[in-house]
Amino acid sequence: MSEERPTSDAAQEEAGDEVRAEEARATDADAWAKACAEDLAAEKARRRAAYGTPPGSAAEELRKLVDAVADKLSGLNSPLFGAVASGTAQQMVNQVVQQAKAAVEPVIERNPDVFDHLAAAGSELLAAYRSAVEAQERRWTTRDKGPHDEGTGPGEHIDLD
Repeated sequence: MSEERPTSDAAQEEAGDEVRAEEARATDADAWAKACAEDLAAEKARRRAAYGTPPGSAAEELRKLVDAVADKLSGLNSPLFGAVASGTAQQMVNQVVQQAKAAVEPVIERNPDVFDHLAAAGSELLAAYRSAVEAQERRWTTRDKGPHDEGTGPGEHIDLD
């Protein structure tokens, strides 16, 4: 009853084959990941070239909006204020702009995901509204308009003479 055991050289060779096979699989996986990353980067570059820079998160877009409105308000020079009061009016506008930014910035910083959720919810509401309007339009346009159809539904004829 003698069982044959592989020699230590055969065991080492078998272990070496397994290591080489594992390295080949890892190399293949790395090559695949690298190729996918390159393809993704090329597609993003193509889309940026075709469509421009994509919008940022809702929080970033809100921050841009606040900055744009602040710049616009700061640049207002209304003839209604007059030459004497224009300096005072400009200071008031700047103060209001700074207060608004001070109120909005902490909210954006603490809750950037909330704005993404609100934007998504707004998109869903808009989609629901569009669906309802399109369904109603289909009912209006596909209604049978024959000579026997005088109204929107069953009703009583009222003689106005």
